[in-house]
Amino acid sequence: MGPWIVTRDEIPDVKALTGRAKINGQVFVEADFSDALHSFPDMITFVSRDETLYAGEVFGSDTVGNGCGLERFEFFADGDVFELEIDALGVLRNKVVRQDG
Repeated sequence: MGPWIVTRDEIPDVKALTGRAKINGQVFVEADFSDALHSFPDMITFVSRDETLYAGEVFGSDTVGNGCGLERFEFFADGDVFELEIDALGVLRNKVVRQDG
């Protein structure tokens, strides 16, 4: 999860948010969420058909289009720094560290 958790009332229109992903400071995708395939209400409806949902559970969504390394046939290397920034929310930054063994 990211550096901030927000409640529904803090983001009036999720589809109006813009996000960008960077590897080592280079933006490789920037997009808004207006073309998301599924809305959060749709996801909650789908999951609740087979699962009991409890107050406080967290729902996450996928990346923006072309934001997945598999889609781009591009993969992280030891030492890469990955950043995911979403307007009004902030930046999630992680460094890739190879673990032998």
